[in-house]
Amino acid sequence: MKRMLGVAILLCAISASGVHAKGITERAVPVPQTVSTELQALIGNGPLPWWNTHPRTAQEWKKWVGELAKEAAATLPALREKMGVTVADGTMNGVRTFTLTPKTLAANNRDRVLLHLHGGGYVLNPGEAGTLEAVYMAGFGGINVVSVDYRMPPDFPYPAALDDALAVYRELLKTYPPEKIGVFGTSTGGGMTLALVLRARAEGLPLPGAIAPGTPWTDMTKTGDSYFTNDGVDNILVSYEGWLQDAARLYADGHDLRAPLLSPVYGNVKGFPPTLLTSGTRDLFLSNTVRMHLKLREAGVVADLIVFEGMSHAQYHMAADAPETAFHFTELSRFFDRHLK
Repeated sequence: MKRMLGVAILLCAISASGVHAKGITERAVPVPQTVSTELQALIGNGPLPWWNTHPRTAQEWKKWVGELAKEAAATLPALREKMGVTVADGTMNGVRTFTLTPKTLAANNRDRVLLHLHGGGYVLNPGEAGTLEAVYMAGFGGINVVSVDYRMPPDFPYPAALDDALAVYRELLKTYPPEKIGVFGTSTGGGMTLALVLRARAEGLPLPGAIAPGTPWTDMTKTGDSYFTNDGVDNILVSYEGWLQDAARLYADGHDLRAPLLSPVYGNVKGFPPTLLTSGTRDLFLSNTVRMHLKLREAGVVADLIVFEGMSHAQYHMAADAPETAFHFTELSRFFDRHLK
């Protein structure tokens, strides 16, 4: 149940037409005994059977995504109850949003807000299905979170998702000073968090007080060591040649994958707000994360990095009772508390 909650929401879940197998080399890597039993259980699972889904048409993409979203959303009421969080469906500046409110709002967070950008390769987790991470953050952090239900391909490729994120950020600026706004997200949401700062700066907007891109997709090309070293080791994404590569091309819609608003590791990050990045030693996006961290540090940005032992892609929100989950979101909460005014 715990595994299926995070896995279903973050990535993909069903057999569909258009699936074919890519042979991956089986690598006997022992499960580390240096992590919690909950994380050991996640690490010990084999590669997800649907990592290599390849929808061929717009209809197949929509069917796959829609069935997944329905399954994922069904798991969220129990998680919200567990975390003491309520959700409100609304609209900001013409964009659908979900506002996650903790039953206990920390006193120091009463005039702060976090903007959440969900993961899913720019194609997955529409609607309420994209709020998993926001539920955890609101609950562990005792802070209000606005999650953006941004538009996605096949109907709305780049730059629709970023346009929507920026529209909501503009709306929040009408109510909150920028130094009281934090932005976070995992995977695609992490890459979008970084791209949002690039876009906001280019349009002359004040930057948020702090950002927390978790295992961010900072390079949409297959560039970076861990795309190769963790191929077949990461049991969530498994390989760039699975659905991930198709999603990159679908979202980019013919644009250069190395364009900074698609792959922010190639952008100018001088003057970025304080940043906390997170990854795992088995994460296919480990290099995406550490390359971004180094680039930020080289630019003089306050940038911290957490790398979890043994963890594949984004497993810090795939088991509600894992100590690593509590640690991750508690660290995010402390980070935002230090840097938001």
